[in-house]
Amino acid sequence: MAETTSPPLSESLAKLSLTQPLPKFPNCYPEFNPVDIYRAHLTSILADVTGVDSKIIYPALQWTQTLEKGDLVLPVAALRVKGKKPNELAVEWAEKFPESPIVEKPSAAGTFLQFFFKVDKLAQLLIPSILQRGKDFGLNPALGLKDPEDPSKGPKRMIVEFSSPNIAKPFHAGHLRSTIIGGFLSNLYKGAGWDVVNINYLGDFGKQYGLLALGFGKYGSEEALLADPINHLYEIYVKINVDLKAEKDEIKKLEEEGKDASELKNEGLDEQARRYFKAMTDNDEKAIALWSRFRELSIKRYKETYARLNIHFDDYSGESQVKQENMDAAAKKMEEMGISEVSEGAVIIDFTKHVQGKAGKSLERPIIKKKDGTALYLTRDISEMLQRQEKYNFDHMIYVVASQQDLHLKQLFKIIELMEYHDLAKKVQHINFGLVLGMSTRKGTAKFLDDILRDVAEKMHEVMQKNEAKYKQVENPLAVADILGISSVMVQDMSGKRINNYEFNMDAMTSFEGDTGPYLQYAHARLCSIARRADIPTSELLTADLSLLTEPHAINLIRVISQYPDVVQNTLKTLEPATVITYLFKMTHTLSSSYDHLRIVGSEKELMKARMALYDAARVVLNNGMRLLGLSPVERM
Repeated sequence: MAETTSPPLSESLAKLSLTQPLPKFPNCYPEFNPVDIYRAHLTSILADVTGVDSKIIYPALQWTQTLEKGDLVLPVAALRVKGKKPNELAVEWAEKFPESPIVEKPSAAGTFLQFFFKVDKLAQLLIPSILQRGKDFGLNPALGLKDPEDPSKGPKRMIVEFSSPNIAKPFHAGHLRSTIIGGFLSNLYKGAGWDVVNINYLGDFGKQYGLLALGFGKYGSEEALLADPINHLYEIYVKINVDLKAEKDEIKKLEEEGKDASELKNEGLDEQARRYFKAMTDNDEKAIALWSRFRELSIKRYKETYARLNIHFDDYSGESQVKQENMDAAAKKMEEMGISEVSEGAVIIDFTKHVQGKAGKSLERPIIKKKDGTALYLTRDISEMLQRQEKYNFDHMIYVVASQQDLHLKQLFKIIELMEYHDLAKKVQHINFGLVLGMSTRKGTAKFLDDILRDVAEKMHEVMQKNEAKYKQVENPLAVADILGISSVMVQDMSGKRINNYEFNMDAMTSFEGDTGPYLQYAHARLCSIARRADIPTSELLTADLSLLTEPHAINLIRVISQYPDVVQNTLKTLEPATVITYLFKMTHTLSSSYDHLRIVGSEKELMKARMALYDAARVVLNNGMRLLGLSPVERM
C-alpha cells in the first residue's frame, strides 16, 4: 500500500478546531501519537479547572483497558489536592469542565474522571495519520535520543544479548524463548529510536569441545558435517559421551575390584579431551582450526534458522571470544580489592562479607576459579561485559536469559558494582522468563529449533488442507504453512507473562480458534482480501468523508486503533510481549464483530471509501503490531 508524508501538526490541529498551540510536556509527542494531542489539550483545561500544576496533571492521565471506562482516565487522588475527598473533587471538576471541540464532558466515576473523545474528530485526526505514516505508525524514534532537545547528539545504544545456544548441543526450549523474546525486545527498542546491537553469546568453549574433536576423529563425516553441521555434531557428541560414560564405568569397576585404573585415567577420553582443550587454549593451530570449522559451520546454519524468525545478529560472540589477559586482569583486580579469596584451593567470592544481611546470604559463595586454575563462568562473564563496554560504549544492556540463571546474573551485577564499575552496574539488566514444559519433537526428544519449526509447519499444513477450497487458492501452501507454524510457536510463547511457565501444546497453538498465531494471521489476511476486492488507492482513501463512520462498531474500532501508540509506549515499561499481543487480540475481536455491520461490497460509494479507510487503518496497525512481535504477516491463506 502506498504511503504519503504526514501533514504538519498545525494542519491537524486546525481540522480539530484547536486554534491555540498545544502546550509542551515531557514525553508528549503529538506528531507520533495522536492521543498525546488529547492529553495536552485536557491538561491545559484541567490546570484551569483544578488549579493544579499541569506538570503533575499530564503524567497522571492514563489510558484505559476497556472502552466502557473512557479513552483516558484521571485518578483524582494522583493530583494530591488536600481538603476534599477525591470522589467529591471528581464530581466538582466534572461540573466545572467547559465545552471542548474534541472531548465530551467528563463523567465522575468514584475517584476517577472519565474522558470520552469525540469520535468524529478522532477519526479525522487518526485515520489519515495511520494511512500516511504506514509502517512507522505507533513508533516514536524520539524516545531513543540521548537528548530529545538536541537530536544532533544521536541515539542511545542498546545491547540485547539473546538466544545463545551451545554448539553441538540441542537448541533447547530456554534458547527458543530467549530467541523469541530477545528478537521482540530488539524490535521494540529499534522502533523507539535506539541504536540496537544484537549479540549472540554462543556456548562454544570448554573441555566438551576437546571431547567433540575426539568424537569427530572417531565418528565424523566431512560430507555429513557440510550437509547438516548442527545435527551431525550433536550425533557425534552423543556417541562420544556414551563412550566416555562406558570408560568412567570401567574405571569405577576396576577400582572397586582393587585393580589398576591409572592407564584409563591417564590416557582415556576424559584426559585426552582435557589435553585437546588445553591445546586450544594454547592456540595450537590444528586444534583451533578444527574447532573454528565447527563454530563457523554451526553459525552459518543458525543464521538460516534465525532468518526464518526475522532475527539478525550483529555479533556472534561467545565464551571463546573472551580474552585470557582480560580474565587475568579481572581476577587480579578482584583479588587486590579483597572481593575474592582463596578457599580450599579454589578462588571464591563470599558475598556475606561484602553485602549485609539476607541479601548477602542469598548471593551465596560462588567459585570463580577452580583448584586447577580453570576460570568459571562468572570470571568469563565479567570480562565479556567489560570488553563490550569498551567495544560498544553502550547506554544500556539487556541479558535475555532464563529465570534459572537469576542468581548467576545477580552475582555478576553485584561483582561489577563491588569492582567499582558503578556506572556500568546501572546500565545492565536481566530480562528473565519461565520454562517451556512438555516440549519434544515428533521424531524423538532432541529439541533443535529446526525440528520444532518443521513439526509445527507440517501440522499447520495438515490443518490448511482440511479446507480444500481455500487451500487451492494459496499460491505456495508449504511456504505459508511454514510462516503460520512459526507464528503459532511465537504467539503461544508470548501470550502469557514472560516469567510464567507454559505447556508446549501443538494442537492448541496451531488452531484457528481462540487467541493463536494462525488466528492473528487470518485476521490480517482477511483485511488484505477486503482491500484487494475494494481496490481503492490510498490517495482516494485520504479524501474519504470520515464523518459517515457513525455506527457503534465503527466508533469502537476507531477508539481501539487509536490506542496502539500508547500500547507500544507502555510496552517499553513492561518489556512484556504479552502487552502487544493482548492488545492485538482485543483489536481483532473488535474487527471480527464489525464485518457484518460495516460491509464494503454493496455499500454506497462514499460510505465504502470511509469504511475502507477505517479497515485499511486497522490493517496497518495489525501489520505493525505483528512485525513488532517478529511475525511475518501473510496476505493470503
